[in-house]
Amino acid sequence: MLKRLFSQYIADEARPMLALATPIILAEVGWMTMSIVDTMMVGRQSQSSIAIAAVSLGGILYNAVAIFGTGLMLGLDTVVSHSYGAGDLDDAHRSLVNGVYLSLGMTPIAMGLVWLFDWAMHSIGTDPAVLAQAVPYLRAVNWSTLPLLLYFVFRRYLQGIDLAKPVMFSLISANLINLVGNWALIYGHLGFHAMGTVGSGWSTCVARTYMAAFLMVYCLYYDLRYKMGLLSASRWPHFPRVWRLVTLGFPAATQLGLEVAVFAVTTALIARLGAVPLASHQIALNTISFTYMVPLGLGGAAAVRVGQAFGRRDPHAASRAGWTAMALGAIFMTCTALVFWLLPGFIVRIYTPDPVVLHGATKLLFVAAFFQLFDGQQAVITGALRGAGDTRTPMILSGAIYWLMGLPLGAYLCFARGWGAAGLWSGLSLSLILIGSVLVYVWQRKAHAFIAATAPASSSP
Repeated sequence: MLKRLFSQYIADEARPMLALATPIILAEVGWMTMSIVDTMMVGRQSQSSIAIAAVSLGGILYNAVAIFGTGLMLGLDTVVSHSYGAGDLDDAHRSLVNGVYLSLGMTPIAMGLVWLFDWAMHSIGTDPAVLAQAVPYLRAVNWSTLPLLLYFVFRRYLQGIDLAKPVMFSLISANLINLVGNWALIYGHLGFHAMGTVGSGWSTCVARTYMAAFLMVYCLYYDLRYKMGLLSASRWPHFPRVWRLVTLGFPAATQLGLEVAVFAVTTALIARLGAVPLASHQIALNTISFTYMVPLGLGGAAAVRVGQAFGRRDPHAASRAGWTAMALGAIFMTCTALVFWLLPGFIVRIYTPDPVVLHGATKLLFVAAFFQLFDGQQAVITGALRGAGDTRTPMILSGAIYWLMGLPLGAYLCFARGWGAAGLWSGLSLSLILIGSVLVYVWQRKAHAFIAATAPASSSP
């Protein structure tokens, strides 16, 4: 009897969770595929390791700033899903409008910070050959900041009202644009002159502009067709609502920023070891980032499902959504860990035939296999907590564990013990294991607290 009830409990939530999560996961995979395509395309140039290293360094430094900006938009997950769950579409529309104003205000700040990286890359002793390609690439990608922020605003709004398929389509089609753009601009086709590695940066900029425009047009089309009331929403900024988005989004942005920044610092430290270790790091990082998109998509779906359950005041549904997403993420990441252990060489050969880079990247994937399960859990639980309005707990854990333990330990193993890039990855691996474990405990406590707090008023079984 208990087994049947448990199976029914999971099955009832798994179906709608997967229906929402599948297009979000495909969108996340499409997002990551852009970076992978960039790496593959520049990696076919004559100096493969230098080009890959330049894209790695420029990309991770840009993301350290851009992801903080896009993370501020994660507050829309909470407010839009709560409004939609409560049946208040007008409130969801007002959040979208004010999210646009927030992105406009963040753009000059983010772009200004990225321009400062020219000086930073020179000051840390980066390989001059890598630097010569990384700086122009970074400057080109920087012009995609406003489209990137607007894309995230429209995306979070659409996901919050259960419209994830347009997000998926925008990423898939943008990948085709990026692929053609890389081919044309890096190597000189379709009437363009060969720009080399910087051409990949401009291709990414064009693709991101397309994504933002597509989602904006879709929001307008959907409103005109189904009379949702978006066009009648107030177009004036409402600063208390903007501040609400900031207070929700800032901890989430800080958590993402701390996580990306720790990998940015790791990339910068590995850059001191030379182009080959940096290229190996980039390949392994792209690979784990690709697999991470699945639990990240599940986390996005969990944020929406948990948030909508809170909007309609159903704590049992909120708890069930979080645990179901967590179980699905654990199954997938366990499978990827096995693949990293058994087939690392096959994965690396997709990127480069260089035997030296192949050896280095294979070692890093072996280390990555140990933290796959825990990395997936922290991604899913962070989304579930965001749906419940808690964005601070993941931020505190990331700041404390990554920066006070993982990075110092990794640097010690890399330079003092002579482990090289694998030493830095080992320190970060331990951090992810601890963060994932603690967040499982946090969600368990939160889920019980949700139900206990509403027990007298709840009629759920």
